[in-house]
Amino acid sequence: MATEPSPQRAYRAACPSCGAPVEFRSAASALAVCGFCRSTLVRDGEALRRIGVSAELFDDHSPLQLGAAGRWQGAAFTLVGRLQVRYAGGSWNEWHALFDGGAEGPGKSGWLSEDNGAYVFGFEAEPPGPLPPPEALRVGAQQLVGRDAWSVASVTTAKLGAAEGELPFVPNLQRAYVVAELRNAQDEVASIDYGPAAEGQPPRWYVGRGLQLASLGLTGLREDSDKRLGGRSVECPSCGASLEVKLTTTQSVACHQCHAVVDVSQGVGADLQHYAQETPGEDGRGGGEPLIPLGRSGTLALGAGGPLPWQVVGYAERCTLPEPGDEDEQSFWREYLLYHRTAGFAFLVDAEDGWSWVRPLTGAPTVSGASARWQGEHYQELYRYRGRITYVLGEFYWKLERGQVTTNTDYRGPAGKQLNREQTGGGGRDDQGGEVTWSAGAALDADVLIKAFRLADTPQAAMKRDAAPISVKSGSLAGLFVFLLVVVLIFSMVRCSRDDCDALRRTYGEASNEYQQCKRSGGSGVRTGGGSFGGFSTGGGHK
Repeated sequence: MATEPSPQRAYRAACPSCGAPVEFRSAASALAVCGFCRSTLVRDGEALRRIGVSAELFDDHSPLQLGAAGRWQGAAFTLVGRLQVRYAGGSWNEWHALFDGGAEGPGKSGWLSEDNGAYVFGFEAEPPGPLPPPEALRVGAQQLVGRDAWSVASVTTAKLGAAEGELPFVPNLQRAYVVAELRNAQDEVASIDYGPAAEGQPPRWYVGRGLQLASLGLTGLREDSDKRLGGRSVECPSCGASLEVKLTTTQSVACHQCHAVVDVSQGVGADLQHYAQETPGEDGRGGGEPLIPLGRSGTLALGAGGPLPWQVVGYAERCTLPEPGDEDEQSFWREYLLYHRTAGFAFLVDAEDGWSWVRPLTGAPTVSGASARWQGEHYQELYRYRGRITYVLGEFYWKLERGQVTTNTDYRGPAGKQLNREQTGGGGRDDQGGEVTWSAGAALDADVLIKAFRLADTPQAAMKRDAAPISVKSGSLAGLFVFLLVVVLIFSMVRCSRDDCDALRRTYGEASNEYQQCKRSGGSGVRTGGGSFGGFSTGGGHK
């Protein structure tokens, strides 16, 4: 743990339980957790009073730690405390940052929170108007707070699992509470903490912005954080294989041997939750192999910041769920989760109408009817559909759930730009885990990916979804081979609906003309141009 001194330190006393020194960097701090015996201590005049014991923090392998220091908007700060918050979908950290002065003022507190695989720096503020009660909030709906318009991203029941260090208030580790997250068109994220309301106090209002850790110039990070990226060993609870979890943010990982999806969001103890997937090739079902191999790195320019080396850490296959009466219209697409050490996460999307990239947004575009507006540009609604994950490989920074259904809306903007709105659950407070995630990106040429990820050995016809239909001349075996290759690639994914052509597939094989003709005429149809512009269930804010 870093022990860098701070000019804000104002108080030091011995823990009444174990005698270890406990330091308060701010005279305004109400509580500290002893780093040795976990006693929860409050200041009582010139002495410390023990009021309980904090639960143990599980090791989530965060690169942050108490004592880490950096700068935000010109002001220096130090991380002096942490809350580990747990909810049905996993957990997230809230790091208490104490500012030394400058633009933020001496002794000002802030909170560095996890958000969509990235981070948000937020501050408690005076609400611009009366805060709505949690039962009035509906996920996905617009909400006025004062005169300001916000989009409700999530309404979650959470509980403080553990605490450490110095905090500005006494946390209640026994009672669950509701926290709501709102986002706006100014790229801001707000949180309403309804915990104090249970004690007869008004809820707390926090407002912040997204950031990348590299922008904070942090020092005093965990010295072994980079080493931990090289191997956190987890035993698969399904087959016993050793799983190497490489990312500090991983909450779900797919076993390379039995393909079970393992939940590591609550730590890596003995009783890990998991669910089985269909094994590739088993009875002709299961997922296909990624065109871009897991672990492969490629240099791409994905938005602001210029070209960066991105590594493929996760792979998913998804499909649309046709509405009643539209069973012949179904689409399949693939998504690759990309990771960069300082830039966070992005997605490559391989849909039937071409490749694109997207990254999760901190804010929320303004929607009016069938159009959306983001950063001064107009986007038109293109598709609205329900989707479901069917197969995954690798690691993911959110908790994957079997059969989870999402509601998606794709928008197309100028110069190939794209937006995707994705919602889990039906909205409302009772929809635990339901949330709205926006992603933004643009179309991407397959040749760029072939060069970036060194895919020269991959047939270009397999990469170029947006290529013109292939003309197969009589007697041209090469043309027939390429045609069948494309067909096999499209239909190699897990089916979301019943396969009416099973008999032909078992007799002639999945690549046969007989089976493919059955699929085109009487089986599960494919809607040309469908697919997703955005990543699926990319976690939510502050999670």
